Amino acid sequence: MDLRQLEYFVAVAEEQNFTRAAERVHISQSGVSAQVRRLERELGADLFDRSGRTATLTVAGKAALGPARAALAAAEAVGQAVGQVTGLIRGRLTVGMVTGCTIAPLFGALAAFHQAHPGIDISLVEDTSDRLVERVRAGVVDLALVGTATAVSDGLDTSTIISERLVVAVPHGHPLAERRRVKLRDLAAHPIVCMPVGTGLRTVLDRACAAQGLQPVIALQASAADAIVDLAARGLGVAVLSESMAADHRDRLTARTIDDVEAPALLALVWRGSDNASVREFLVHAGRAFGKPDPL
Repeated sequence: MDLRQLEYFVAVAEEQNFTRAAERVHISQSGVSAQVRRLERELGADLFDRSGRTATLTVAGKAALGPARAALAAAEAVGQAVGQVTGLIRGRLTVGMVTGCTIAPLFGALAAFHQAHPGIDISLVEDTSDRLVERVRAGVVDLALVGTATAVSDGLDTSTIISERLVVAVPHGHPLAERRRVKLRDLAAHPIVCMPVGTGLRTVLDRACAAQGLQPVIALQASAADAIVDLAARGLGVAVLSESMAADHRDRLTARTIDDVEAPALLALVWRGSDNASVREFLVHAGRAFGKPDPL
């Protein structure tokens, strides 16, 4: 008994006709008939009643049909499993990272993935969040860590890694540092240093200002949090950052949550579907690195 015989048997059973089964499996009708006869001899029982115009399953045939289908499905699963593994032996994984990102868990995930799959070439590219999302959607980048204002990107799978409120960070002694509560209108009275358009943090800020009819002065822009902090510390404007960004610079700046901006800035992994074995495997490592459940 072999898989080819089982395939022909299932085809005849489902088509109820040897001719149609032969067309389905792309061999001659005589070839199908011969293989089914050989299978019947090996099993010691007729599988079809051939006395009518259709090939009807006998009692033995009905009993054999389920296991035959299961055997064919198992063989296909073996092939898929091996294909996934061999697909991870050689290949390329292109990971996008929002410009200025210094998120150590991402680098940890990349290192763990490389150790587990040294044959896969890893490329790391930086860009604005908006452009990275479009590059993932176009298939140029396999997955990316981006800043975003929404938890879902149309046409892409998304896993939120960090969700944080916006804060204003100012030098110690600045008037805003003396306040317990800071509102967006208070912030808008000063020149602002923040991230550029296209980043998640900036999108949250711009939307909040638009909702209140505010037009703040964006004095300076920088892609890296360290640069924004340095500019604010030198008195060139008040910095708008996320909570964790500001927390790393308590020695230089005082941070206050912007009370009336409740929408969080998100850091998320985005990818297009889960057909890519390398992407699926990297997501496992990313989940571990960020302390999150498997994103898939």
